[in-house]
Amino acid sequence: MGFKCGIVGLPNVGKSTLFNALTASKNAEAANFPFCTIDPNIGVVDVIDERLDKLAKLSKSKKKIYTNITFVDIAGLVKGASKGEGLGNQFLSHIREVDAIIHLVRCFDSEKITHVNSKIDPAADLETIKTEIMLSDIDIIQKKLEKNKKKTLNEKEIKIFDEKLNNLNKGEEVKINNAEEEKLLSSIGLLSIKPKIIVCNVDEENLIKGNDYTNQVSDKFPHEKIIHICADIEDQLSVLDKNEKESFMQDIGLSKTGLNKLIKAGYDLLSLDTFFTSGPEESRAWTVKKNTLAPRAAGVIHTDFEKNFIRAETVTCDDFIKFGSAEKCKENGRLRIEGKDYIIKDGDVLYFRVNP
Repeated sequence: MGFKCGIVGLPNVGKSTLFNALTASKNAEAANFPFCTIDPNIGVVDVIDERLDKLAKLSKSKKKIYTNITFVDIAGLVKGASKGEGLGNQFLSHIREVDAIIHLVRCFDSEKITHVNSKIDPAADLETIKTEIMLSDIDIIQKKLEKNKKKTLNEKEIKIFDEKLNNLNKGEEVKINNAEEEKLLSSIGLLSIKPKIIVCNVDEENLIKGNDYTNQVSDKFPHEKIIHICADIEDQLSVLDKNEKESFMQDIGLSKTGLNKLIKAGYDLLSLDTFFTSGPEESRAWTVKKNTLAPRAAGVIHTDFEKNFIRAETVTCDDFIKFGSAEKCKENGRLRIEGKDYIIKDGDVLYFRVNP
């Protein structure tokens, strides 16, 4: 399991350039006119993890498999998308398929690249996207309630839908109060409940400190996760080898690539952890939600492992690296036997015992 992020924004904010850079591909055409991207481009990127590199080396593994993140470059949204303007419903349906939304906004000036609204105003752009998504959700809930003539909804479900519809009509964010609400609202494809990251696309000069545009975004959306990326720099980095990349980043004072920033933000936003399996055949990283129980984690590897789970032999990644193997960890009293109620922790190295 990795996770899937959809890159959304108004036309000509740099979505395709950023997608190409993040996925080190040229799959998405980048051009200076709206709706250049019509069908979503999809790129899968390995989440490079030095811990896995060390485990694979110690275990002399034949294969090393990172977990991954999928980026989806979705066509530019315009005002009226919820009513079918631009690529309208097609755009909105593509967002429904992702785990998190990257709201990319333009925070740089350029005479060469036109803005769909003829003015750089990232906060207004974000409000346009937010409004269209909320209008789409209002339509979804209204249709769900209208179709309830056959009494397919119970009283609790009707109450939840009415409450969320009221929130949306007031221009308020939909808040999920419990797991039951989350399951119900997710089942009908609401977009406004999806976790989101605001990415300010800046020029090289303002990447480190930001500018008036990024300050505007921070002031308007103080509770959102916001990161700054220069799509053009990411594009340059994508064609460099490791040494060239490190040298270039050092020269411009960049400590993390945009890809690393997005991965970190995505894992935090979606509450994800990584555990490992390691042996002579393969060392592999696996992604699970925080607070995942051991049987469910085993099921990520193979569905039969969850129902046939017996126990998990567990060591921390630090101990595995320190002592050199799970066997050495056991000799030093660092290997634990965990049962069905064990909650997986980030960095666990696990061997699952299951019934045949």
